[in-house]
Amino acid sequence: MPYIISPEAAPQAGRETELATSPAEVPRSWGPTGLIVLAALLGIASLSSAFAAPNVPKEGWNVADMPSQRGRIYLVTGGTSGIGYETAKALAASGGQVIIAATNPERGKQAIESIGKETPNADVKFEALDLADLASVRALAERLTAALPRLDGLINNAGIMEPPTREISANGFEKQFAVNYLGHFALTAQMLPLLRKSTAPRVITVSSIAARGGTIHFDDLQFEKEYDSFAAYQQSKLACLMFALELQRRSDAAGFNIRSIASHPGVSRTNLLVVRGGINGFVRRNLPFLFQPADRGALPTLYAATAQDAHGGTYYGPTSLAETRGEVGLAKIPPAAADAEVAARLWTLSEKLSAIEFPTRASN
Repeated sequence: MPYIISPEAAPQAGRETELATSPAEVPRSWGPTGLIVLAALLGIASLSSAFAAPNVPKEGWNVADMPSQRGRIYLVTGGTSGIGYETAKALAASGGQVIIAATNPERGKQAIESIGKETPNADVKFEALDLADLASVRALAERLTAALPRLDGLINNAGIMEPPTREISANGFEKQFAVNYLGHFALTAQMLPLLRKSTAPRVITVSSIAARGGTIHFDDLQFEKEYDSFAAYQQSKLACLMFALELQRRSDAAGFNIRSIASHPGVSRTNLLVVRGGINGFVRRNLPFLFQPADRGALPTLYAATAQDAHGGTYYGPTSLAETRGEVGLAKIPPAAADAEVAARLWTLSEKLSAIEFPTRASN
């Protein structure tokens, strides 16, 4: 397959981010890093839920435990930096064919060159994708459908976090909702035919511990009445988690044979760690040891994407300090994310907003 760079590369929609934020019980003035401080001071234990043993990663699981990915094809959104880059790098090192989809071709080229230095024979390519523009999502799907025999894994990773002022997408949606959630919803729907050509397809959707405090604001989904950047981020990441769980339910009902799994990276050192005022700025400038490195933050996603025991409908993340860091394990699914009725309502609305419908049953 030739090196892919779309000539109609879209302008950068925002920084890809994997930084997870705090749940609602942390005072809003503390912002995204409040939970880390509380966890460090109080020594909060893991919040992972108790699930059946086969779903639980073995102690100390890391990239050395990944089975060979030779012969498998992956699409990783936001793979030019942070968690997405580390995910793409590990999959390529394990023999997988990886397509990085992001907004900036130059950064894509740099990511591919960097991966190639560590894995000289890595099969990594770039595709331009602006998740804030549904036309760009559609164009990517059309190009890949024409170029690939199948798709074995879709990693819905890219995102933006807390623009200080309300921004809207090319289609008129609040930008965090558009990039983090709706663009991935539409991409997954359009990748479904390629995914179903795989014998063991997986869709991994990256959420955040911010989802714990999230609410789906059906009365003001686009935050047009009053913009709250953190609440909008929480909503988008809750929507991602709900989508992952609902996709598994619908896959089971329709016979898609897809494992849909959610992951979150805890709180990791990525290019989102910008200098801010108040406690956020202090923590990020002076307490870097509280943030785990990006390669550690990528482990839950890699486990979900490659481990034989990673079951559909589960949620993986770090297990220490209130899930902000540590070894891979089962993450706590907040009650809001487990509400199947609300998830179905959001799904129907998302199909309307994106003008894309998932099939209701598998076709041969």
